[in-house]
Amino acid sequence: VQLQASGGGLVQPGGSLRLSCAASGLPSGYYAIGWFRQAPGKEREGVSCISTGTRRTYYQDSVKGRFTISRDNAKNTVYLQMNSLKPEDTAVYSCAALRVALYYPCERFDAYAMWGQGTLVTVSS
Repeated sequence: VQLQASGGGLVQPGGSLRLSCAASGLPSGYYAIGWFRQAPGKEREGVSCISTGTRRTYYQDSVKGRFTISRDNAKNTVYLQMNSLKPEDTAVYSCAALRVALYYPCERFDAYAMWGQGTLVTVSS
């Protein structure tokens, strides 16, 4: 199983970035795919997630209305579109996966077991 996160970079406040999480080697089944971030000196936190079976999504309050998670089945890729970025969004962003039952709530962020490497997002003028 491999999860490859990409798309980070330096962006000015108010700008946008799209992160990608490409998954390979996942056995068939339902999965929760989550995006997490860890800012310097802070604990890792769950930002958003999507359930592959129901397509249900979840967003942390601080990113609601600004971030959008989506999935491209053909490419086995989950995206995180980040708009109206703020300096406080600066962090290393990682994606993770968890094999779940159909209606499992993807926002149980402490349960994720398969992790990809992170990609740095810096929001600064």
